[in-house]
Amino acid sequence: MALVSRYYGYEQMAEIAQLLHAASVACAVMTFKGHIGAGKTTLIKAFLRCLGITDVITSPTFTYMACYKTASGRPVYHFDLYRIKNVAQFESMGFSEYLYEPGALVLIEWPEIIEPFLGNLVCKVVLDYTPDHQQRVITLTTQGEIREL
Repeated sequence: MALVSRYYGYEQMAEIAQLLHAASVACAVMTFKGHIGAGKTTLIKAFLRCLGITDVITSPTFTYMACYKTASGRPVYHFDLYRIKNVAQFESMGFSEYLYEPGALVLIEWPEIIEPFLGNLVCKVVLDYTPDHQQRVITLTTQGEIREL
């Protein structure tokens, strides 16, 4: 079910981050898809700031995962699975234990390799370019039962 599909520019990033914040109340796992350079990490950084994270926020492209705590103490795990080759590699690195840690929020860039194992209550964020490349299109859908935003 599509909850949101809209255009946005950099100047609306805080507004889009607030939208993701509202979705994160109902979803413990959020996936982020889009072409390289579509703004997945930039959006996640704005979202993490919206959650009250004041630590230095870095892309986990080479470390695969970054850990944070929100202002209220909620753990947040940010994964970048671009270089993960298969589910076995993901599991052998011990990452599967983070997926449904009670109370945690899990953000996953490039989730394709593990999507079949994510289960219900997943918010799926897809970013794409507009034809003029001046804005992005965000589409937020859910897998499983969720209340509308």
